[in-house]
Amino acid sequence: MTDLSAFPITQKWPAQHPERLQLYSLPTPNGVKVSILLEETGLAYEPHLVRFDTNDQLTPEFLSLNPNNKIPAILDPQGPGGKPLALFESGAILIYLAEKSRQFLPADPARRYETLQWLMFQMGGVGPMFGQLGFFHKFAGKEYEDKRPRDRYVAESRRLLAVLNQRLTGRAWIMGDDYTIADIAILPWVNNLVVFYGAGDLVGYKDFPELARVVQAFLARPAVQRGLGIPALPTTT
Repeated sequence: MTDLSAFPITQKWPAQHPERLQLYSLPTPNGVKVSILLEETGLAYEPHLVRFDTNDQLTPEFLSLNPNNKIPAILDPQGPGGKPLALFESGAILIYLAEKSRQFLPADPARRYETLQWLMFQMGGVGPMFGQLGFFHKFAGKEYEDKRPRDRYVAESRRLLAVLNQRLTGRAWIMGDDYTIADIAILPWVNNLVVFYGAGDLVGYKDFPELARVVQAFLARPAVQRGLGIPALPTTT
């Protein structure tokens, strides 16, 4: 049996199936990128819920795997060379899992780099900008009387949506006919902006029908539907 005892994170989140890839996450836009890809690939994995309401991400066990205290993170007992690999940063994890499974990342070098370019577009633009808009629109920032910070992120989010809408015009997915990690990275954030942050009207989401079309196609995928709820949140009574 695979022994993961050398990794302190397994003390707080014991592995019931240590031979499987271990996922430490929360169903946020960044978290579900990885659970969706895992569901799409069919790789065997075991999810563990990292609860922010109890500051799990700040515990020594979690920090031993990700010193940046962010989800998601993974521990793959069958990493390169058959040795365990611990990895954080959702973009790096997506690339690793796509290469491990040989799925959702084109083998052709030119198309591979074009896919990675759109992944970086999400990491450097969509995620940070949509996240800031969510803070100023839904969370504590909504109490600020000065709306200039919010409006700055509204304008930038709208610009990014327009870039995506243009890219998807006449295409099934970001890379055309090929569904890739670029879609898995970007589309949960668009859905979150509209559904969870409730910012659809604020950014004029109706002005981006091509993007909306692809988001709906994405949400219709069974693996996406499963992945959006992994790890499962505790039920309330």
